[in-house]
Amino acid sequence: MFIYLSKKIAIPNSIRLKCVSWNKDQGFIACGGEEGLLKVLKLETQTDDAKLKGLAAPSNLSMNQTLEGHSGAVQVVTWNEQYQKLTTSDQNGLIIVWMLYKGSWYEEMINNRNKSVVRSMSWNADGQKICIVYEDGAVIVGSVDGNRIWGKELKGIQLAHVAWSPDSKILLFGMANGEIHIYDNQGNFIVKMTISCLINVTGAISIAGIHWYPGTEGYIEPDCPCLAVIFDNGRGQIMRYENDENPVLLDTQMNVASIQWNHYGSVLAVAGCQKNISLDKEVNTVQFYTPFGEHLRTLKVPGKQMTAVSWEGGGLRIGLAVDSFIYFANIRPDYKWGYCSNTVVYAYTRPDRLEYSVVFWDTKNNEKFVKYVKSLMSITTCGDFCILATKADDNQPQQTLLVSAPGFLPDIEREREKLKGYQNAMKKGPVSSSVGQGTSNGKEDAEPESGNATYVLVLCNSIGTPLDSKYIDIDPLFVTMTKTHVIAASKEAFYTWQYRVAKKLTALEINQVAKTRKEGRERVYHIDDTPTGTTDGTFDFAKAFAATRDPICCITATDKTLIVGRESGLIQRYSLPNVGLLQKYTLNYRAYQLSLNCNSSRLAIIDIAGVLTFLDLESRSSSGDGLAGEQATAAAGDPSKFERKDVWDMKWANDNPDLFAMMEKTRMYVFRNLDPEEPIQTSGYICNFEDLEIKSVLLDEIMKDPERPNKDYLINFEIRSLRDSRALIEKVGIEDASQFIEDNPHPRLWRLLAEAALQKLDLKTAEQAFVRCKDYQGIEFVKRLGNLQSESMKQAEVVAYFGRFEEAERMYLDMDRRDLAISLRMKLGDWFRVLQLLKTGSGDADDALLEQAYNAIGDYFADRQKWVNAVQYYLQGRNQERLAECYYMLEDYDGLERLANSLPENHKLLPDIGQMFVTVGMCEQAVNAYLKCSQPKAAVEACVHLNQWNKAVELAKDHNMKEIGPLLAKYASHLLEKNKRLEAVELYRKAHHFLDAARLMFKIADEEAKKRTRPLRVKKLYVLAALLVENYHEQMKTSQQSKAKGKKSEATSALAGLLEEDASSTDNRIVDNAWRGAEAYHFFLLAQRQLYDGNVDSAMKTALHLRDYEDIIPAVEIYSLLAICSSANRAFGTCSRAFIKLESLESLSPEHRQSYEDLALEIFTKYPPKDNRKSELDSISEGVDGKLPTCIVTGRIISEYQFWMCSTCKHCAMEQDISRHNFCPLCHSTLT
Repeated sequence: MFIYLSKKIAIPNSIRLKCVSWNKDQGFIACGGEEGLLKVLKLETQTDDAKLKGLAAPSNLSMNQTLEGHSGAVQVVTWNEQYQKLTTSDQNGLIIVWMLYKGSWYEEMINNRNKSVVRSMSWNADGQKICIVYEDGAVIVGSVDGNRIWGKELKGIQLAHVAWSPDSKILLFGMANGEIHIYDNQGNFIVKMTISCLINVTGAISIAGIHWYPGTEGYIEPDCPCLAVIFDNGRGQIMRYENDENPVLLDTQMNVASIQWNHYGSVLAVAGCQKNISLDKEVNTVQFYTPFGEHLRTLKVPGKQMTAVSWEGGGLRIGLAVDSFIYFANIRPDYKWGYCSNTVVYAYTRPDRLEYSVVFWDTKNNEKFVKYVKSLMSITTCGDFCILATKADDNQPQQTLLVSAPGFLPDIEREREKLKGYQNAMKKGPVSSSVGQGTSNGKEDAEPESGNATYVLVLCNSIGTPLDSKYIDIDPLFVTMTKTHVIAASKEAFYTWQYRVAKKLTALEINQVAKTRKEGRERVYHIDDTPTGTTDGTFDFAKAFAATRDPICCITATDKTLIVGRESGLIQRYSLPNVGLLQKYTLNYRAYQLSLNCNSSRLAIIDIAGVLTFLDLESRSSSGDGLAGEQATAAAGDPSKFERKDVWDMKWANDNPDLFAMMEKTRMYVFRNLDPEEPIQTSGYICNFEDLEIKSVLLDEIMKDPERPNKDYLINFEIRSLRDSRALIEKVGIEDASQFIEDNPHPRLWRLLAEAALQKLDLKTAEQAFVRCKDYQGIEFVKRLGNLQSESMKQAEVVAYFGRFEEAERMYLDMDRRDLAISLRMKLGDWFRVLQLLKTGSGDADDALLEQAYNAIGDYFADRQKWVNAVQYYLQGRNQERLAECYYMLEDYDGLERLANSLPENHKLLPDIGQMFVTVGMCEQAVNAYLKCSQPKAAVEACVHLNQWNKAVELAKDHNMKEIGPLLAKYASHLLEKNKRLEAVELYRKAHHFLDAARLMFKIADEEAKKRTRPLRVKKLYVLAALLVENYHEQMKTSQQSKAKGKKSEATSALAGLLEEDASSTDNRIVDNAWRGAEAYHFFLLAQRQLYDGNVDSAMKTALHLRDYEDIIPAVEIYSLLAICSSANRAFGTCSRAFIKLESLESLSPEHRQSYEDLALEIFTKYPPKDNRKSELDSISEGVDGKLPTCIVTGRIISEYQFWMCSTCKHCAMEQDISRHNFCPLCHSTLT
């Protein structure tokens, strides 16, 4: 920041001022002094000139009202901005609240305790409450409408100051002895504040000021210090909250009278006086600090005694009460901003966000892009790119970056990993470089810094898209960039990064890039090192932390030179891109800002006091003899004698090494050869100086409403030679102007002359001027004009050249050259107008042109995602490709299908349409599209992709494709690997590979049976497997029938099917005995169901069938069930045979066998092992041995000739038994 005194207002009768307060919202200034003086002033800018805004505009007193009411010296004035009230008190303890009514201030309320004097008053952040403290320890808290909320007497305490916390929950009371007590908002004592800044301080001290910034405009950093406490001896502390144990400590080394934060909480002003030892007198001084205690500036103020300081609302001015005067000083803040390729980049804080809002404002199109960046340190720009320097957040690395840049993290993570590697290496000891040069620093120097804080440099383009980033370990206090390099410097070292962006490179640049790729893109140099530039530097942050006695204070660079300034006044010049120390220069002052001209021959230096001087880096060649040389030097100005004061910004011209613009207070001066032109009143920051035009931006105005930048805040200034040339052309004529430009040549002036000559159709002068400014297109245009015969045609072309297209079109139409008007609009891309011209003209329009126009308008709507509008125009323009895209985006798949059907066979668009259908899962339409363009393979792939395997197999067979089998097997094995066996079965079933499916299904059923899971589930699995085998039989039969095509009888084809089945089947058990597993579990379940229903005889007969299925159900279960059923049926002979079988089983353990024997003994000692109905049981036995069918409903043998048979599983049942069922009890198919 830069600060300078700008105005002084004298108080009548030389009455000394005691206090001053500036209303932040309305701009009123209240000042109180001796003899009851109280004035309210207001400075307002009245100007009609749009360019004169902000500090540059003249400011006059629009209000100067003396408020009568106090008799004693007014000691405290404080504003309530929310309710437009002023509260004042005097040495007699009288408090007056003033209100604004019809443009004047009037008394609203008066209060006097008549006991003590008011020492301090403070309104809380929302203006609802005021706290008043008296010297005798009395505290009163009142509301804005004058009611007393509470009062308290603090016994034995002398109060001097009061401050509210931002949330109004805490009150700080400053005592006359320098202590600060913390109370809650009801007046209950909490704790004494720890004052760390007064350790080892002796003698009486008092508090000069307590100010707690309420965060109304956001904070410059998360967890930013905001509570300032400064004592009269110059010591102070800035805290994050009231009991911060680690505050920022200050020693201003002055006697402090008053302090105040600016409106953003980014700068603390400390006003008082400082002892000047050489003059042996005290000088009024204001010191400015950041919330982190860094000293920014010092302002010296004339007069005897300064009593108060107050900031203006926008933070651009401060008011100082000195003796009987109010001094005003203007402040030029160090905004975080830059300018790249017509884009102003600026950052601001908001109360609702922790991050900085970084705005990329494209001034050409008036578009803005906002990115949010945490802990932003600086913005640096060059060419088309900008660098954002930020602090890295260790916990959430990605939050350091632009919040709207997702695809950017892998790079960042890579950089982070790389950096961790360096840090670990640093902790272990010295790191040797790639070229073998060891570093001087080992563990002691590196360890304190390493790993504490890392920083990120993010390279962005002009719309804020991150292109690249680097994590670095040094604090980037100073950052500069060129078209190829970024240089960041801490106080001890500087880091160079040769960045690369995707662009077309020239051969020279390709060589350079190839070289740097070999050498590496990043280097770190300590400021005390002397690199030669011949060898590689090193990329090693370990040496960057070695202390130096002479820290870096500023840097600048061009493509071939890097300049580093140090606090002692030493300037070091290095070469780029290979960094080598070329020269050192010694100044007798400390540089604050450096800038090199476009050919790196001259360095501009603005020092800490705002004095601009120059340093020639290259001796300027002087032609002729000595005298001529002296004259040349005199003409060019002597840089060693040049000096300007109060300079806060300067910019060299991009295209002329002797031309620069600078800001001095509120005036802009342009210098040519160190010779100034007349100044221009402005307070803008210079963006760019090129083509004799200066682009300046009124950042002060933008920051008042940063979310809505206005084009009025961007101002272009033309320098004198451009203004003079324009005036000569307009008033005198082209010939004289041509002579003047010949004497003062510049491409911009030649272009101005060429344009003026074109307007007058002076083609010869225009051509010469275009040649002088090397404008090839201009020369070509003049030649084309020369070939035209008609004057009116020439004029129309010139009008179009200058961008007056409406006028040019009118002229073409007047000449009856509609074709030229159409071609002009086509060049401009104004297709709506082209269509209008094509339709309105007499005669038929060219069909090809019409189609082109329709399609271009369709493209216009499609680009804006207005697909419905686009479809209408594409239909008229018969643009099937774009139509397909629009239908797809609109999800109008019927339209897409209609389009596919309307296309001829083998049309190039059909595969794309097929792919569109595949992406939305529409298999049939996709297949039709692929088949229409003779791509059966793609159709099969689509079916496979959409899991329509049956369709895939069908297509593969129809088109004799061999690869479907392996593909199917591959997919099935993939599913089996993942243990998705049921999905594999489903896959085979869909693909009509029924036997493979059945084989897999039997395997699953067998495994489930072994697990002894629920029998019903196992039965279902066996039924499903058997049904798949039936499907296989059916498939074989139909395939033989289709082959026979009706020539043979049905019986013959069925026989052929069975033979083929027999030949192809490797697993006869599966094919022949498909239903065995299902039968076994069916009878197993049926027997138990009958047993529980009390049909013990039926249960036993059913259980007897299970003896045939010992290979499927464990024998122990079969004979256990048979034993239970037969004993329940009192058929103890069968029961005995079951027990004999159980006892002879080898699979039983001895314990189990013994228990069976014991049970048999128990049963058969009571009941003899004989069956009651022997003959029936024997007949059953014979039935089982014979081939008689079994009823699947009851489990009985069917001995009748008429019975029912299931059409699916071919199992039988008695007709009277099945009549009660709707489904087959075994296979569950519907009864027919």
